[in-house]
Amino acid sequence: MRIRLLGFLFLIFQLAGCTKLPYNNLDNEQLEAMLRQGIPIIDVRRPEEWQQTGVIAGSIRLTFVDHNGQLLPDFLPRLTEIAPKNDPVILICRTGNRTDVLARHLVEYMGYTKVYNVKDGITRWISAGKPVNRL
Repeated sequence: MRIRLLGFLFLIFQLAGCTKLPYNNLDNEQLEAMLRQGIPIIDVRRPEEWQQTGVIAGSIRLTFVDHNGQLLPDFLPRLTEIAPKNDPVILICRTGNRTDVLARHLVEYMGYTKVYNVKDGITRWISAGKPVNRL
């Protein structure tokens, strides 16, 4: 019985550890505060998406993946030029899904230490009536 209980507790601790994100999610208010501090925001969407919705003022536009979800070969080298590993960087996409994947990769495999993901992406920003620059 005691072994089962210990096994169960171990499983619970393991699962609890899985829910901790290796990066930070931002809501619109947190994003605005970080932008006022001059932290760079990288919009990883595709050009046609930027055209459809516009972009947040000051966004660095750097497409992450193509229409098939394949990583663009020049993305990571360009990103590391723009955003050094120990500097804060904000990532934004349409809904936060692409940037979730990217943020995890940057922290877990590339050694980035201050990565911020805009939760729900530009979609929530726009739905809240926040300004965008049209292209």
